Amino acid sequence: MGNRNFLLYGANGYTGVLIAKLAAEYGLQPTLAGRNEKAIQALAKELQLPYQIVDLADTNALRTILSEFSLVLHAAGPFQITAKPMIEACIATKTHYLDITGEIPVFEMAKKFNELATQANIMLMPGVGFDVVPTDCMALFLSKKLPDAYLLQLAFASVGGGLSHGTATTMVMGLGEGGAVRENGKIKSTPLGHKGRWVNFSLEPDKRRNLFTMTIPWGDISTAFFTTGIPNIETYTGIAPKIYKTLRWQKAFNWLLKTSLVRNYALKKINAKPAGPSDEARAKGSSMIWGMVQNEQGKTFQATMSVKDGYTLTAHSSLLVVKKVLEGNFKPGFQTPAAAYGEDLIMEVPDTKRTLAFEG
Repeated sequence: MGNRNFLLYGANGYTGVLIAKLAAEYGLQPTLAGRNEKAIQALAKELQLPYQIVDLADTNALRTILSEFSLVLHAAGPFQITAKPMIEACIATKTHYLDITGEIPVFEMAKKFNELATQANIMLMPGVGFDVVPTDCMALFLSKKLPDAYLLQLAFASVGGGLSHGTATTMVMGLGEGGAVRENGKIKSTPLGHKGRWVNFSLEPDKRRNLFTMTIPWGDISTAFFTTGIPNIETYTGIAPKIYKTLRWQKAFNWLLKTSLVRNYALKKINAKPAGPSDEARAKGSSMIWGMVQNEQGKTFQATMSVKDGYTLTAHSSLLVVKKVLEGNFKPGFQTPAAAYGEDLIMEVPDTKRTLAFEG
């Protein structure tokens, strides 16, 4: 089908629509796919693109469709539910698999398919969006400055924008589940926000931008270890100090947050709201990334980065990787974005600015 075509599954979701609309700028033509026939059909008509209707539970139909494509970009979460059947179908049909997850269990699950994917000569790359392209590139950038680093800390904060239904739903599924860090090479469960710290997201002289952050179970707890080999990793996100103090009490209520009653109530509230931030909100929004590495002797390097809002960046970064793979630029087996394409992959996304790392 040529090197412009790929299957975009979950095309009718908030991020899927952004990807579908941006694809032409990258010279790509997705075939839109999903299980919601009415929504997929309407989008296909609007964008004048081909489409397919298939449910992930219909294994035979899914494999039949995938056999026509060399690559699928999977954008239908929550990926803890949807990723495995898609990966299994991709291995069976020798179709490259990309997705936009940020969920640690999905990365860890995908790693287990490395050998089968390598034998099929396909690449499995979860996390080709905001989760985890900017932070993965930051991790590799810093690790090259300090090859003997034993500690990696990453933080991000969003300015403006908002949440899509898909992102909010994934967060609801994680209610009461706590956090995670990597300690001595192993992923360790921790309370959500077990650590808090102030981060200067602007390392330029006289332009300090200090924001409070707390630890969260971001995808880099899995991926940055694969990319850099650094054995101790912590990931942080910006949060108001007052909210952080409230969250410190969450552990006592985790049993309640895990109940179907609470989660269903939260999902009902999500579905009553718009699908995601408006185009205007996204245009005004942006994200900031900070990273620090440290070795056993106490030597450190820090760097910061500013990028587009998470949803817009995801559309760009995922299509960048799609184009590379369709052009034959891929590594078989499980891969992470920076491990496959280098620390400067993020610099190919418009409006990305990165400070030079400095020694501390």
